[in-house]
Amino acid sequence: MRPRRREQDRTESAVASPSFRDRFICLELRFSLGIEETTGRHYLAIPAANGVAEAEEFYEIDGPTHERFAADPGSAAEFIRRCRNRELDALLILDPGPGRGA
Repeated sequence: MRPRRREQDRTESAVASPSFRDRFICLELRFSLGIEETTGRHYLAIPAANGVAEAEEFYEIDGPTHERFAADPGSAAEFIRRCRNRELDALLILDPGPGRGA
């Protein structure tokens, strides 16, 4: 006789999925700004591809930085460059996983 698999209560371990809401999009520099609605954190997002799919990477920023980048998108260029060079990975809101693109 095989032992029955015990069903896990998934409500205990369930974590709310992030809900990213863009508030500003800059097509020229390819980034967006917004607020993650579950936590209220501000973010800057850039596109990232891994050869299979394109996704976004979300970097946490503070409120004043969010406002500055929205008012003057060009002021975000250096921050974006550093994100793309993976110099600001400590600010990533979500783990990009092993198949991370550039």
